[in-house]
Amino acid sequence: MGKVTGFLQYPRLAAPKRPVAERLKDHREIELPVVSERLAEQGARCMDCGIPFCNTGCPLGNLIPEWNDHVYRGQMTEAVQALHATNNFPEVTGRVCPAPCEAACVLAMVAEPVSIKLLERSIADHAFARGHILPEPPLSRTGKKVAVVGSGPAGLAAAQQLNRAGHSVVVHERADRIGGLLTYGIPDFKLDKRLVQARVEQMRAEGVEFRTGVVAEAGELRTRFDAVCLAIGARVPRDLPLPGRELSGIHFAMDYLEQQNRRVSGDRIPDERAITAAGKRVVVIGGGDTGSDCIGTALRQGAAAVVSLEILPRPPESRDPTTPWPLWPLMLRTSTSHEEGGERTWSVSTERFAGSAGAVEQLHLVEVAERAGRFERIAGTERTLDADLVLLALGFMHPEKSGLLDELGLTLDRRGNVAVDVNCMTNVSGVFAAGDCQRGQSLVVWAIADGRRAARAIDAFLMGKTELG
Repeated sequence: MGKVTGFLQYPRLAAPKRPVAERLKDHREIELPVVSERLAEQGARCMDCGIPFCNTGCPLGNLIPEWNDHVYRGQMTEAVQALHATNNFPEVTGRVCPAPCEAACVLAMVAEPVSIKLLERSIADHAFARGHILPEPPLSRTGKKVAVVGSGPAGLAAAQQLNRAGHSVVVHERADRIGGLLTYGIPDFKLDKRLVQARVEQMRAEGVEFRTGVVAEAGELRTRFDAVCLAIGARVPRDLPLPGRELSGIHFAMDYLEQQNRRVSGDRIPDERAITAAGKRVVVIGGGDTGSDCIGTALRQGAAAVVSLEILPRPPESRDPTTPWPLWPLMLRTSTSHEEGGERTWSVSTERFAGSAGAVEQLHLVEVAERAGRFERIAGTERTLDADLVLLALGFMHPEKSGLLDELGLTLDRRGNVAVDVNCMTNVSGVFAAGDCQRGQSLVVWAIADGRRAARAIDAFLMGKTELG
């Protein structure tokens, strides 16, 4: 590193944000850009640590020390190249990744870690602003055709890599827009959809064909393509089958978030299907990222009150001793949505829903204690919580089994995900799987890594070898 004492001289800079009162009035991105001088200081904080654990903390194996040094030296072109060497969509991970790389940063042992996520986003934004994100079509074609089913981060990463290897790639997406979770799952205030569209246009210019509004059929995939990559996600949500679940006003979180993303994109949601928090008492069950996204969306829609319920106990303010460095730390995390309002409640379980005229009005709750890996109700702590809108943000279980998976005759693992071998291939020769449909619900950065890994395996399957990174 060029500035070996940088970590001693410069404090960590968190991503600056728009004021809460301002950002609650719209759905534009929250984080603000950083001037180049401050970015250079953040790059200078990267230590000459010998073994960069950030590389292994990142599922993509990003070249983090390299791009940090480039930023410090003002070599932004080189920083962009280093960034894209391992990551197809750094503008996405620089916004929505929880940054396991920072948890594994050596500096985090004694001080605040390097602002890796901020640097990643800033380098990518620099590249877009200066027109450096250009199509990279292959020099020649192999004559092989590959179908990618699903256009989320895993599918897009696999498609771009396979196309750059010279194969003809067709992406099948049953929704009306490309992007999967990136388009319909993540709120616009975290990820501007123009960035997703910009990558789609780059890939289209490189030769990738996109088909939207289509349901892929096993027969066509097997007869028209030399290989198939399934990237259909884990779309079956975890339900809460309690008494009163049939009441109106109780919805899965992703149904709610998708509607709002469609509104922001200009779609009109029919009144009879609309899910809105405007003027309502909102309860979000589930304390993960999806639950946080629901909180931020509900506040922007004008909710009267928002309460988040979590069955787990409140995490400690700092790293718990059970998750020492460089592990992902168990600790309290406050998202940008949590900063904006609402109430967070831990160690509580919902026992039933209640209401009248077919609509939810209350949740019956009880406090719980975790003992031997089980949650036990604490007698005498029962209470009710008023609610007009309940959003279930309890995660996802596995991919949808009926339809394509059944038609292809694929083997599933014990969790209901698509079973694959070390080369990402299913029990059907030539059919591969990537992302959440084979891993289970996970992070966007893992989806991109899986997509790239599947692309390497498919390229080797088709050509007998691969040079894909």
